[in-house]
Amino acid sequence: MGVDPAYGERARVSPYGERILAIVDGRSVDDPALREAVADARTDLLTIDGVGRVVDPVATPAPPLIAEDRNAILITVDLDADLPDARADAATAAVEKRLRALGPDVTIGGFSLLHREANEQTSRDTSLGEAIALPLTLIVMVLIFGGLIAAGVPFLAAVASIAGGLLTLLGFSTFLKLDPSTLSVTTVMGLGLSIDYALLLVSRFREERATGLDPRDAVIRTVTTAGRTITFSALTVATSLAGLFLFPSPIFRAIASAGVGVVLVSLVVGLTLTPALLSMFAGRIRGVAAGTSTDGVFARTARHTRRHAVLVTLGVGSLLVLAGLPFLGANFQNSSAKLLPRNFESRQFADTLSARFPGRETAPVMVVAATDATRLQIWVLSLRDTEGVVAVGRAEQVATGLSSVEIYPVASTRDRKAAALVERLRADRPPFPTWVTGDAAILLDFKNEVAGRAPWALAFVALATFVLLFAMTGSLLVPLKALVMNTLSLGASFGALILIFQDGHLSGLLGFDSTGGLETWVPVLVFAFAFGLSMDYEVFLLARVKELYDSGLSNDEAVEVGLQRSGRIITSAALLVIIVFAGFAAGKMLSIKELGVAMAIAVAVDATLVRCLLVPATMTLLGDLNWWAPGPLRRLHARFGIREADPVTARAAQHAVTGLAGRHARTPAPVTGRDADAR
Repeated sequence: MGVDPAYGERARVSPYGERILAIVDGRSVDDPALREAVADARTDLLTIDGVGRVVDPVATPAPPLIAEDRNAILITVDLDADLPDARADAATAAVEKRLRALGPDVTIGGFSLLHREANEQTSRDTSLGEAIALPLTLIVMVLIFGGLIAAGVPFLAAVASIAGGLLTLLGFSTFLKLDPSTLSVTTVMGLGLSIDYALLLVSRFREERATGLDPRDAVIRTVTTAGRTITFSALTVATSLAGLFLFPSPIFRAIASAGVGVVLVSLVVGLTLTPALLSMFAGRIRGVAAGTSTDGVFARTARHTRRHAVLVTLGVGSLLVLAGLPFLGANFQNSSAKLLPRNFESRQFADTLSARFPGRETAPVMVVAATDATRLQIWVLSLRDTEGVVAVGRAEQVATGLSSVEIYPVASTRDRKAAALVERLRADRPPFPTWVTGDAAILLDFKNEVAGRAPWALAFVALATFVLLFAMTGSLLVPLKALVMNTLSLGASFGALILIFQDGHLSGLLGFDSTGGLETWVPVLVFAFAFGLSMDYEVFLLARVKELYDSGLSNDEAVEVGLQRSGRIITSAALLVIIVFAGFAAGKMLSIKELGVAMAIAVAVDATLVRCLLVPATMTLLGDLNWWAPGPLRRLHARFGIREADPVTARAAQHAVTGLAGRHARTPAPVTGRDADAR
């Protein structure tokens, strides 16, 4: 996954489209046979439909196109701009075939090959992730629930969610250009969320059955309580992903569309298929009573945390801040072929280019000018001694009134000099109109887009999440506290990303080569996904605490019992999601590995340090202020806030029981005591 190749100025003004490159190695550039073969190949290439230009390094020698030892050359073929996909694919295939005919030591590079190989590897990584995650999650769920039937319900829900997510992806592909990584993103989100939701529903169903409710009423009670919780959870996750729509890059909007689609599919499965399965298999799913405030590791943790609330708050908060500090030194880049394993041709081409062709490690900066080639050439020659320039190309007339030239920047390990050259060319323009483009310019524009739009996306996600949590809790402080804690949790995940992938720690264990930076888009997606999942667990915990507080327990008692009743679910859900992300992190695509590792760390930190320690500690310190809101907001919540007996989830429960599985349910038994009051 990388920056959209159509992004930036090049899409508007470049006379050429996709570029195909070939390294002919092992033959001296002074060999007459090689010169003749290259000249013949150039003649043939120019006859291919869609080819706009072929740069012959032998006939037009330039240092960046000839290896230092003069035993390798670089051939550049540019296709015409704006070719239809079918013509572009046909031209690319014909060009590759002709270039390979030059000999056995020909290595091809370019976006089309890179895109094709990335697609293939992403597909393999997705299959590997599923092959690892699905069996392991089933085994863990059997251990959690103590039975295959209870564990099978979340498993079936996960499979249904993945299928529904892929169906939505197919629909989006008809009008959106989807990046190869969108498949992995859709699969991993559908798998993780559906398991979370089904786990919560099954656990609540077992509690309700333990109170004496018959299957029908237990399902209805489950969906009107846990169903409300997963509805809020899905809305918060969807809101986090919707923030990606504020970025203009098609890649973000495509992932946002796919992500929101799979979240909604997971919610629909949770409100329909899962209750139906619970009703069908109710007789084989044993009830388990809810934990109390006097037993259980989570209740004891809450009591211990309450006694040391200040120390826990300061200690955990400081630890998370320190863990996030490495992110201040983040270097963002577009690694392109370096995202692939070394055995791929695109990666081999990039490595050979870097080793054999000084000045070509960094892609050239292209300047398109509204003037003739002679005038442009005079100007570009004046740049040869400019800092950051290693060589300049020959200007060409590409259209009436338009010419172009390539400028080769000095290579740097992090492409900072190339970015500086782009900024210099844009700031100090010649007396005629110019457009500065190329990979370095595209990456710079992409970084500027992220930096410019990120604050708006953050503000949108924060405001929407605040509104949703207020609608659930009626509190002003709880949503604000949740936003702060999620920020700390994300910071720790980002800091780990820097230490692992930018600095290369654990590279041997995780099986990757550090590129010295992070893919520019990774932190954006990690924020969107991890923020949503963190709120997922926040909603799980707060829903239980709020339910208990409203039933008459004190704030401290509600936190203690709420953590005991939800802690096991949150921990189990987090463990299962970590397995899912770890399965995808086991793949070979570096970008997917970065995303998987970051998400696994974010979930682990959130489910342990934040939910089990920081949240109870801060809720203890605030006491009843947790549930405070100004009078006007209290009245607003009283009128519009969504309560446990939510009509949406209640109707979903009724349909689930009376629909697919209704014929398996027995006649409802009378409900008495606490459950009658709750209902």
